[in-house]
Amino acid sequence: MLVPEHITPKKIRSFILRQGRLTTGQQFALEHYWERYCLAPEKDDDLAQVFGRTAPIIVEIGFGNGESLAKMAAENPGNDYIGIEVHRPGVGHLLMLLAQQDLNNVRIYCHDAVEIIEQKIPDNSLAGVHLFFPDPWPKKKHHKRRIVSADFVQLLSKKLQTGGYFHAATDWQNYAEAMLAVLSAATGLHNTSMGGDYCGRPDYRPLTKFEQRGIRLGHGVWDLIFKKG
Repeated sequence: MLVPEHITPKKIRSFILRQGRLTTGQQFALEHYWERYCLAPEKDDDLAQVFGRTAPIIVEIGFGNGESLAKMAAENPGNDYIGIEVHRPGVGHLLMLLAQQDLNNVRIYCHDAVEIIEQKIPDNSLAGVHLFFPDPWPKKKHHKRRIVSADFVQLLSKKLQTGGYFHAATDWQNYAEAMLAVLSAATGLHNTSMGGDYCGRPDYRPLTKFEQRGIRLGHGVWDLIFKKG
């Protein structure tokens, strides 16, 4: 069926925008630290100029409240991090943490991650991409909304430099199995797991409060790390 020129096909997104209530601290951070840490999606920023140096760049997709990202940035000052999150309370919380610790190796996009990676990240430029505990969309009819798809992995492969890695973590076994199948079928990426399946949690990925609670309740967590080249 032909689609009329004035009608644009609706894009399937991997997230739903929820308003969320801002705390006083988050609102203050958004008002006072946005210019320091946030990048405008409509601008084409040179990342070396943004960070004032050339260093390994790691993108985190959907950083939630930002605590893990802030911790990684503080513990790995030789890396530069780009966090992408659509929910403003999470952005506000991360801004608070960055300002409190005076961290300068993180920048934020409050926008759709796929669009940012497609349009703002140069090819062959990233040392790593992190996707920690994405929305699992557990109902089968919603699986099409899961962010890890063949097209998404192909996009990441273009943006990773040789030796760069993609690290995903989930506490939903069904999603872990689906991601493993998609990543294993991707050209140019190889699984770093000796067994060809899942990895142990590397030291650089902080253990979140949510994850600690899940472990106490006997829930599993699956880490997948694939490298380019």
